[in-house]
Amino acid sequence: MSADSETVKKAVMKQVLEESNLANARTLIENVQISCFEKCITKPGSSLSKSDQSCVTSCMEKYMAAWNQVNAAFITRVRREQGGL
Repeated sequence: MSADSETVKKAVMKQVLEESNLANARTLIENVQISCFEKCITKPGSSLSKSDQSCVTSCMEKYMAAWNQVNAAFITRVRREQGGL
């Protein structure tokens, strides 16, 4: 494979990975929103009360903090297994 085709291949692979990561992040956020809505909004109406808003915000922050910890642990493990650490 020539240097030019290898460069193109790497660029395409990088773009696909970035698009996949973005799609995964969107899915995660959508799932968190649904889960938090179901947990926090017990009496849906035409608007959200301050306690409903607070519950949803807190719930999403907790989910995202947990996801960040899991993601960091995963990255550390992958790097260790690849000999990066």
